[in-house]
Amino acid sequence: MLAAYQWGIFAIALGTFGIGTTEFMPMGLLPVIADGVNASIPAAGLLISAYAVGVMIGAPLITLYLTRFSQKTSLIALMVIFVIGNVLSAMSVNYETFLFSRIITSLSHGAFFGIGAVVAMNLAPYHKKGSAVASIFLGLTIANIVGVPITTWLGQTFDWRISFAVTALLGVVAIMGISRSLPSMPKAVKPDVKNELKAIMQPAALRAFATTVMCAGSMFTLYTYIAPIMQTLAQASDNAIATMLALTGIGFTLGNYVSGKITDKSPDLALFVFLGLQVFVLVLFRFSSTTLIGAGMTILLWGVVIFGSGPPLQMQVMKIADQAPGLASSINIGAFNLGNALGAALGGLVISIGFSFEWIPTAAGLLSFLALIMVWFNRRSSKLA
Repeated sequence: MLAAYQWGIFAIALGTFGIGTTEFMPMGLLPVIADGVNASIPAAGLLISAYAVGVMIGAPLITLYLTRFSQKTSLIALMVIFVIGNVLSAMSVNYETFLFSRIITSLSHGAFFGIGAVVAMNLAPYHKKGSAVASIFLGLTIANIVGVPITTWLGQTFDWRISFAVTALLGVVAIMGISRSLPSMPKAVKPDVKNELKAIMQPAALRAFATTVMCAGSMFTLYTYIAPIMQTLAQASDNAIATMLALTGIGFTLGNYVSGKITDKSPDLALFVFLGLQVFVLVLFRFSSTTLIGAGMTILLWGVVIFGSGPPLQMQVMKIADQAPGLASSINIGAFNLGNALGAALGGLVISIGFSFEWIPTAAGLLSFLALIMVWFNRRSSKLA
């Protein structure tokens, strides 16, 4: 039986499940969406970039605006924006209206994760705070295993607009859960914006955001090109690649769970463990993935170590910028999305300058190594302060 605080965290995780579903679902529906709004595939691809940009810009601005309300009210308001955005997507008849709907939806993303992580951490007892933050990210990992495949199937089998309507319904369920399970929260004290900005602009906080960018960059350097990499290294068929993507989602979930337990004991330890393992796995990737069995085991392990860094990264920025934990947490989600874009670009650069797909894991490993150095430097700086 879940404790009272766990029901509240579960309700927030329902929201992150919906957000994760709506973020990644268009990737599998790109051709049918492009046809539905009379756009080319490249133009439809820009919709994904527009969503990421919306998250990066919207996260700090929306979070600062919502500081005048209670955190419970803020989470409900963000889910209302999420529902409106997905309903507009389901009703879109052309490219322009669909682009507008995706930007609206993206405005809820960073702030919901940011505020939700703070609420979860505050609800949980001291020795469970890391697991509480991990639970928020669990909604995102399960979305990749359940939400995205189901809505993609619905869109491909029936109509892509149905997929967005179902996602909007997820938002309605999350609103009901948050309303019923979260305790009443007092209206927030009006923040000192100058002090909050000062907190997130301190060198240690900027290094922490940079660490997130590099870690996310490492993830998407590999993840964006996972299909051709598997075809090159293991001669994987389309069905085998689909199986490996499912293994990746399972790895994400396992990594998130294990990371929460380690983060409960020491966020710094969790960061060093998972970033160090990332470097190790990515360096060996091209050698361990030459068979289907080896590729499957490697991609599962990679999923564990790459997503295991999420909870301690989030805890790190909230700890460093403790005068503005909600804003710092939201900006960190924006940093993750910036890393997504940069990682995909790095992978493309590796190919465009003449290297084969086999070198992409090595490029990803370099970013993980830089993230590890950044964590070490921040740790050393804090001891000298």
